[in-house]
Amino acid sequence: SHANGEFYRTELNFTNFSKKRFPSIERKILDAMKIDYERDGFKWNEHQQGMVLGAFFWLHFVLQLPGGILAAKYGTKRIFGYSNLIGCLLGCLIPMTSYIDYHLMICLRILQGIICSAAWPSMHHMTGQWIPPEERSSFVSSYLGSSMGVAIYYPIFGWIMRTYSWEYVFHFSGIVGVVWFLCWNYFVYDTPGDHPRINPIERNYIHEKLGSSLHLQNDEVKRKIPWRHILTSKPLWINTIAQFGGIWGLFTILTQGPSYFRFVHGWNSTKVGIFSGLPHLLRTTMALVVSQIADYLLRNDKMSRNNVRKVATSICCILNGIFIICLAYSGCNDVLACVFMILATGCHGAVSSGPLASVIDISPNYAGVLLGIVNMFCVIPGFLSPVIVSYLTFENQTIESWRMVFLISAFMLIVSGLIYDLFGDSSRQEWNKIVPKKNENICDDNEMLKCHEILQIR
Repeated sequence: SHANGEFYRTELNFTNFSKKRFPSIERKILDAMKIDYERDGFKWNEHQQGMVLGAFFWLHFVLQLPGGILAAKYGTKRIFGYSNLIGCLLGCLIPMTSYIDYHLMICLRILQGIICSAAWPSMHHMTGQWIPPEERSSFVSSYLGSSMGVAIYYPIFGWIMRTYSWEYVFHFSGIVGVVWFLCWNYFVYDTPGDHPRINPIERNYIHEKLGSSLHLQNDEVKRKIPWRHILTSKPLWINTIAQFGGIWGLFTILTQGPSYFRFVHGWNSTKVGIFSGLPHLLRTTMALVVSQIADYLLRNDKMSRNNVRKVATSICCILNGIFIICLAYSGCNDVLACVFMILATGCHGAVSSGPLASVIDISPNYAGVLLGIVNMFCVIPGFLSPVIVSYLTFENQTIESWRMVFLISAFMLIVSGLIYDLFGDSSRQEWNKIVPKKNENICDDNEMLKCHEILQIR
C-alpha cells in the first residue's frame, strides 16, 4: 500500500552499524550460503539507489484495478487487510535478500509493490459504503495517517539504527504490521449491515444519508460495471491528472528529500531523521484541518461541492508547487530549504478533500474501480521520479542539479492543479446507478434504502 511504500522507501537508506544485524534464523541462512553480512554497507551509486527506491512502483499498477473489483466481490476487509499484511511480511525479508544479491532484493521489492497495489482501491470501495457525502473529506483525511506513521517512525528508526542495526528497522515494521492486521481484522467490517456491534441508530443514519448511492452487497443484486462510461468519463481523467501531479511532487520530496539534505547541506543521518518527519506531521495536520473546513462548507451549503474540491486541489497542487519553487531557489540556506519542504509536503494534505474525495463523489458505487484506474497512472511518478533524479544528480550532487529536480516537480504540480481548476467536476455521474447484471428485479433509486432494509432482514 501507499503506507508500506513510504515506510520501505524510508528504510532503504542503508548504513553500517552494529555487527548483530539479524535474528539467529536469518544469520544461519546467510552463514549456510556463505554470505558476508558483516561487511561495511553497500557500495551503490545514485543509479542503483534510484533502482531500489523505484522498484516498488515498477509493477505497482498490476492490482490497482483488480483491487477495486475484488473489494466489490469479496469485501475491503479481506483485500486491504491481506494486501498490507503480505507486504509487511515481505518487507521483513529485504535485509537478508539485499545481502544475498542486489537483483534479488529488487525482485522482492517488485513483488511487494504488486501485492500492495490492491490496497487503496479496495479502501475507496468501503468508504462509499460507510461515509455520507458531507463527511467524506474528514474520513478520507484518515488515509494520510501513513504520513503520521512516517513522522513518528523516522526518529524511532534512527534510534534503532544507532542502537542495533538498520536491518532491525525492517523487522520492527513487520511486527507492527502484524499487530495492525490483527486489530483491523477484529474491528473492521465491509458495510454497516455486516457490523455486529454497531449502534442501530448509527446504522440507520448511515443508510438514510447514503440513500440511493448505497451499493447493496447481496447475492440477489448483481451489478454490471459500466466500463464504457467510466473509461470515457471526463471528470475521471481530469481527476487522474490532478492526482498524478500531486503524487509526483509528494514522491519526489518523500524519496529524495533525505538525500538532498545529506548531500547538499551535509546533514548527518540523525538530523535528517528528525527533520524528515516534520513534513509528514504537517501533511496529516493539514489534511485534518482542510477536511473539517470542507465538510463544514458542504454541510451548511456555504460552497458547492465542485468549488470545495477545486479549492482543496489548488492547495494540494498549485500552492504546493509554489513552495517547491521556493525550495529550488533556497540555495545553501538549509533553514529556508527545510521550511519550504515542510510547507510543500503539508500542502499535499489537502488531497483528501480534493481529488481523492472527488473520486467517491463521482461514483460512490464504483469508487474502488475508479481509484484503481487513477492509481494505475499515479504509480508512474513512483518509479519515474527516482530515475530522473538519479540521471540529474549522478556524480553531480550540486545545488543546480537539485534545483532542476524541484522545478520539474513544481511544473507537474502547478499544471495539473490548473487543469483541474478549469475542467474538474465532482458531481455524481449518471452511470453511478446500479444496473442489473441479469434479468432480475432491482430497486430503483427511490426504493434503494427500503430495499436494503429488506435484504438485511433476510
